[in-house]
Amino acid sequence: MTSWNILALAVAAGSIAGCASAEPTVFALGPSDGIARPGGPAVVELRRPGLAGYLDRSDVVARVADYRVRVLTNERWGEPLGDMIGRVLAEDLTERMPGTTIFSEDGAITADPDAIVEVDILRFDAGAGGLVILQAQVAVESGRSHAAASSRSFTLSARPSAGSTAAMAAAMSAVLGELADRMALLVRGA
Repeated sequence: MTSWNILALAVAAGSIAGCASAEPTVFALGPSDGIARPGGPAVVELRRPGLAGYLDRSDVVARVADYRVRVLTNERWGEPLGDMIGRVLAEDLTERMPGTTIFSEDGAITADPDAIVEVDILRFDAGAGGLVILQAQVAVESGRSHAAASSRSFTLSARPSAGSTAAMAAAMSAVLGELADRMALLVRGA
């Protein structure tokens, strides 16, 4: 081999090694504490939440401003965001509604529900100022007749404690807890 061939191989090897990316940081939302209040239907089915298309990705969406979406590089959700939101809302509702069995539509458990809860997430991100904003529509219907009992739209927000993605995920979890508080009131009134 000539020295030029060796140099070309070294440059190519260095380029390939330089392309290797760092392992992504993976985040998860979690349940938040709420006030347990008995009452309401015995069995509630929580349907898989609808999710705005821009959120339906594994990458964390950090900011929506000036008609632009900012996706964080190398920062991912630990599971599909719609599934994670549904799981966390089911945990939050279970804590807030003692004596009521809450199960997810896409889980392994099936039962004849007394009420069905549907959630549509229109926005769930941190805006330009860092404020986490959740816009959601919630509908509750009778499980037996499928008659609409109530529906509401909610806009909730929380300011993260820091500028990190972990702080944003904590604020998002807190806002989901607030949504669960309001959902529990709707379910009890159904």
